Amino acid sequence: MKIAFLFPGQGSQSVGMGKRLADASPAAADVWRKADEAIGFPLARLCFEGPAEELALTVNTQPAILTASVAAAAVLAERGISPDLCAGHSLGEYSALVVAGALGFADAVRLVRKRGEFMQDAVPVGTGAMAALMGLDVETAEKACAEAAQGEVVNVANINSPGQIVIAGHRAAVERALKGAAALGGRMSVVLPVSAPFHSALMKPAADRLAAELERVAVRAPRVPIVRNVDAGLTTTADDVKPFLIRQVASPVRWTDCLAALAREGATVWLEVGPGRVLSGLLKRTIQGARGLAVEDPDSLDAVAAALGAGSGS
Repeated sequence: MKIAFLFPGQGSQSVGMGKRLADASPAAADVWRKADEAIGFPLARLCFEGPAEELALTVNTQPAILTASVAAAAVLAERGISPDLCAGHSLGEYSALVVAGALGFADAVRLVRKRGEFMQDAVPVGTGAMAALMGLDVETAEKACAEAAQGEVVNVANINSPGQIVIAGHRAAVERALKGAAALGGRMSVVLPVSAPFHSALMKPAADRLAAELERVAVRAPRVPIVRNVDAGLTTTADDVKPFLIRQVASPVRWTDCLAALAREGATVWLEVGPGRVLSGLLKRTIQGARGLAVEDPDSLDAVAAALGAGSGS
């Protein structure tokens, strides 16, 4: 049995996330305390109490989801459950690196808060957009983007599951790509309610600023392999960590390839560690016969522990 931990990205946040685990587990509560200390901001209070509008700001969402995910992993560790493999969707790759021991938690919280700031600042609000294209394969989505660019930027940003591709870039180019996608057989394509065109070429300034921040951070070789967003390769050494985090900002998240790589590496148990159940849904549509088990509150934790025959904790 090989256990893969999957860590969610932006979009999985909700007010109250992580509170029940923090109330039930000293280990989880300690993670939230360390996050507040690292950024000098009451992140736990914002996550547990809201308001939702403030939690939805990218600069807050990114450290919030990271902390909720690492706290959930800490509670799993209390039950004797640890990963053999890890992967995280976009922001979730930082959670994976922390849990695998490659990146210090305090450094990661500060980094993703800066990452959110840099990604938001890279493109003026209203200039960029993201859209989900349903019912198209990657090649057809890329064709729609190429035909729609017309001197602007629009590219595939997330390859989430077969038939679910997200594109990002200049708003007008994204809207042209939506029309092109419909002509190519796409269905139910829609502009997403996000504040910036994440994982598009327009994020290059954010990647450059993040590179400067990463220079100040120490990294180590992960204890277990981490499948990278950029190329679905395995991060196994310290030298792999920083270059791929920099590239990730303005590159597509190849999530279907990441899941396929985990399956090739022998993953048989799939745990979505952190808020929401988005990744479990993508897993079901991508890897035949695979079923994700979410770990986001005491009830789901107990269900996972029972399924794996782990201890009941205190």
